[in-house]
Amino acid sequence: MSGRRLPKNSPAKGSPISEHWEGVPASGGTVEVPVSAGRSRSPLRVSIVGGSGYAGGELLRLLLLHPGVCVGQVTSERHAGESLALLHPNLRGLTAQSYVRREALDPCDVLILALPNGESMKAMDLYASKAPRVIDLGADFRLESPEAWTAWYGTPHTAPSWFGRFVPGIPELYAERIREASYVAGPGCEAIVSILSLHPLVRAGLIRPETIIIDAKMGSSQAGHAPSEASHHPERAGVARSYKPTGHRHSAEIEQALRGAGMDATVLISATAVEMVRGILVTIHAFLADPATSERDVWQAYRAAYGGKPFVRIVKQKQGLYRYPEPKILAGTNICEIGFEKDDRSDRLVVLGAIDNLVKGTAGNAVQCLNLMAGYPEALGLEFPGLHPV
Repeated sequence: MSGRRLPKNSPAKGSPISEHWEGVPASGGTVEVPVSAGRSRSPLRVSIVGGSGYAGGELLRLLLLHPGVCVGQVTSERHAGESLALLHPNLRGLTAQSYVRREALDPCDVLILALPNGESMKAMDLYASKAPRVIDLGADFRLESPEAWTAWYGTPHTAPSWFGRFVPGIPELYAERIREASYVAGPGCEAIVSILSLHPLVRAGLIRPETIIIDAKMGSSQAGHAPSEASHHPERAGVARSYKPTGHRHSAEIEQALRGAGMDATVLISATAVEMVRGILVTIHAFLADPATSERDVWQAYRAAYGGKPFVRIVKQKQGLYRYPEPKILAGTNICEIGFEKDDRSDRLVVLGAIDNLVKGTAGNAVQCLNLMAGYPEALGLEFPGLHPV
């Protein structure tokens, strides 16, 4: 693998990346950016549609420091003309850019859509005309058909011709497809941690398909930036509130991924809001196909699936406070931790999965996909290991 020297990322105000970057670099000097397979030999100009929410802020945090990316434009219809750092104060000093309206978008190398569900489909032809590669973080193109969208989201899909053109954005499962893709659909945050937790067990034929029960404990940021009665501090603080005991939409994504692994499973999710800003912890109850299956067999299935994968950690320790996956220590990271325990009194296998919903669940996973599409090392710009204590 060869290398090249680039100035560290700094804000651009519309100038083509082949000419120069305007503004003061976030930190001086140069960094070494590996080039893989000749796919990307100049910094990628990446723009964001919908950069005022939490996902947009996480994308900016990661991309402004990414050595192979130049942040182009960031849109917000409501906040056009305002500083990015006004809504994302952790970016003070990193960028002097302001939001622009969607109609002001210039062409770029990669366009990332960080919009509410149902919005991307309304202007997909426009977005595709702005960039040869698009990553959509919403739910609009995650499912297999317009009919599946309508069944789970309750509205007609207005861009049915785009189905079949998006690749599922789970690098641990579909890396080769993502490398060659023009359009990638990022998974739901609860969906990706559950899929990563279950997929190796399905591939190895270790669990039964009849009923897989997922108890998902969710941090408040997964509900998004827009305030609501439920997010009002006196109502949200201190809760352990069941808000979707049945019928969670991410069941469709998980079942779809497991069908791709060879199992027509029934996935039942119960979601609970807990006192946590970032993070998801799923406790999955699956049932072994063969009661004689040992924990060693389960461990080997995970090792076979994720050996060498930079962002999956199998966590099963006999001592210490963090014997099993814990969202708290994953805050800010792109890591998914997976643990498990066999119930000796039955054929039940309990699987635990934890992520930061804004990073591995959304923005960090998108950057991981971007790296694959660009020919960069998969972990580039995503090396932050988390904090302890926090």
